[in-house]
This record gives sequence, C-alpha cells and structure tokens, in this order.
Amino acid sequence: MPRGASPKREREYEELKEKFEDEGRYKGREEEVAARIVNKQRAEQGETNAAHEEDRKGQSPDRDLPVKNYDGLTIEEVTSRLAKLQHKDVEKLRDYEKAHRGRKTLLEEFDRHLDKS
Repeated sequence: MPRGASPKREREYEELKEKFEDEGRYKGREEEVAARIVNKQRAEQGETNAAHEEDRKGQSPDRDLPVKNYDGLTIEEVTSRLAKLQHKDVEKLRDYEKAHRGRKTLLEEFDRHLDKS
C-alpha cells in the first residue's frame, strides 16, 4: 500500500490479501491484486494525492455541487440529503450524475424526488 493510505484502506488491503490467500486465488500475486483493488477504490473516492491536488487547485469535478464531496458518497447518503435541497440543486446533481457515474438507481431517485416537488 502506498504511504498515506488511511487505516481503513490498509485494513481493506490486509483483508483482501488474506482472503485471496485463504481461497488460493491469484497464487503469488495476492498482494499485488489486493493493492490494485484498494488503489482503484482510493482513486474512485478521490483519496489519492492527485485528487487532493486537484481539489486544492479548485479543479475537482464535484467542487461546485450543492452536496459536499458528492463523488465519495453512496447512493443512500445522497438520497438522505435530497429532502434538504432545492429543486434546482437536485437537478444539478442529476445532471452531474448522468454525465459522470450514471448510477441508474440514483438517477431514478432524483427523478422521483423532482416529480414530487
């Protein structure tokens, strides 16, 4: 694991490595595969040095959204915040989601929320 990884990511790495060893998967490559999986998760959640640098420079794609750290939230976490948002803010989130991750369940939730308001 790279230096600076959070204790949570370190734990995930160790759990994956042990799981692969126990199951006999990826013989001799358990550490490499576990590290790749965890590093991919870190990149997706904006936990890498490059993502932090983008954020510091103001280039993070989710920087201007009405929900802070949107890209790092789960569907449930985003859904729980919808009731507190204005109609235009929900539309902004829906448009961003459609252009970036396209999570079908979340897009449907945005549409349901917009239909109610």
